Order: sequence, then C-alpha cells, then structure tokens
Amino acid sequence: MIYTKGKVTYYMEKSNVPDFETATGTIDYGFTNDYVFRKILQENNDVLKALICSILHMEPDGIKVTVTNPISLGETFSSKDFILDVRVVLNDGRLIDLEMQMTDEYNWPDRSISYASRNFDQLKRGEYYIDAKPVHSIGFLNFTLFEDDPEFNALYQLLNIKTKRLYSEKFSIHVIDLSRIDLATEEDRHYGIDRLAKLFKTKTWEDLRMITKNNETMQKAADSLYQLNSDAVARQCAQSRADAAYWETIKNNKLRYLEEANSQLTQTIDQQASQINQQASRIAELEAALAKQNK
Repeated sequence: MIYTKGKVTYYMEKSNVPDFETATGTIDYGFTNDYVFRKILQENNDVLKALICSILHMEPDGIKVTVTNPISLGETFSSKDFILDVRVVLNDGRLIDLEMQMTDEYNWPDRSISYASRNFDQLKRGEYYIDAKPVHSIGFLNFTLFEDDPEFNALYQLLNIKTKRLYSEKFSIHVIDLSRIDLATEEDRHYGIDRLAKLFKTKTWEDLRMITKNNETMQKAADSLYQLNSDAVARQCAQSRADAAYWETIKNNKLRYLEEANSQLTQTIDQQASQINQQASRIAELEAALAKQNK
C-alpha cells in the first residue's frame, strides 16, 4: 500500500500504516479544504445528517439526507470546473446547500443568494408555488462577513424592515463564522455547533482526538479525514484545490486593489475637474466684469 505524508511517499503493508488513534503532528489536509469537506460529507451520511440537524435545530430521528451533486475521487479539479457547494435533499423535500469558504473573496452575500435562489427555482410546469420546498443555504466562513457586527452563527431571512414580520420561512441563509467560535451562544453550544466548528478548524491529530472523544459521529468524520490524508490520489486532489484557492485569493486581492486604486483615481479626477470648472467660472466672471468696465 502507498502511504503519503507531506512530500514523502512510503510503500508498506496496510497493517503497518498508522491509524487515526496513533497519528501525530499536523494534519496536512483538514476539513477546511473544500475538496476534503465535500468528500467526507458525501461519504459519511451520519456526519452530514448531524451537521445539518445541528444547524437547523432538527431532531435526527427519521431524517434522511442525499447528496445530489457527488464528486468522484480521482477527478482533476481546477478552479473553474470544481463545484464548490454540497447540494443535499432531505426526505421531506427540503433543499440544503453547504459550502466551505476559507478566504474572503468579497462576494459571499451575492454568492449565497445565488445558490439559494437556484435551489428555490425547483417547480416544474403545472406545479403550485405553495408546493415549493424550503431552501437553506449554509456557509462555513473562516472570516468575519461584517466586521462591525461579528456573529458566530448568523441566520438571514426575508422580512419586513419596519415591522420585522417574516416574509417566508422557506428561504434562509445561515453563516457560521469559524474565526469567531468565541461568540457561540448557549443555544449554539446546546446543539453542538461550536464543537463542529472546532472540528473543522482542528490543526493536529492530537487535538482532533480530544475534540472527537466520546462522539461516535465525529469520530467517523475523523477516521475519514485520516483515510483521505493517507490516500495519494485524494491528497493530490486536495492539494490541487488548495493551490487553486491560493491563486484565486491572489487574483481577487489584486482585483480589489485595482478597483480601489481606480476608485481613488476617479475621485481625484472628479475633484480636479470640479476645481477646473470652478476656476473657469471665476475667470468668466472676471472677464465679464472687465468687459463691463471697458465699455
């Protein structure tokens, strides 16, 4: 069996490959890698169900989850063709969209609305609008969406701004800020959302064992993470996504810099144009006054 860790590849018998309970050191590819996130959720139904039920405050009994856009191990994923979100349908028809986003690309609100709206457009010809199933978009972000209003677990819905009356319960966007677990509420802790966030953020195998201790579902996720990190093909896919995310971040930062520079330049030009217009008006006034004196 091939066992790869970092840049070193080992060839050994399967029985000699370290298991999750004895692994030590840094986790090369954790849950925050979007390939790892997708792969583990689609292959571990119990983990996926526990995650969704925690965030939506649902009892897991009787709930069945199905991933409708699974990926295949071994495919090549570039920044253009990789489907970032995990689309799930529950046995009651509800549609869930989950995504892991590590860097701020300055487009999350628009992106999450786009995903949720796409799922809400579900009716076929002849079906009634009242039969549309609820849609929930769930984003795990490693940055604070609104710096002036940080929140660990935020829920956004359509409502009347003046009266706060809810427009519809069938459309909601959930944002989990992995960088602000410290803001988790008592309710968040009750449903275990903070513990799941810590699971996603874990950097070492030692910490992972501590977090997943006495939790069978989370241990399944940890075991899957270890197996994925021990698979040469999966590691290549995860690295491909990490590289793509890195260059996407570089590109977006450059674009943002250029946009800000262009905005400042436009503002400077507008200010100078205004000053020139003011000076031209003043010159015109002086010329008019001089012409009047010469008459």
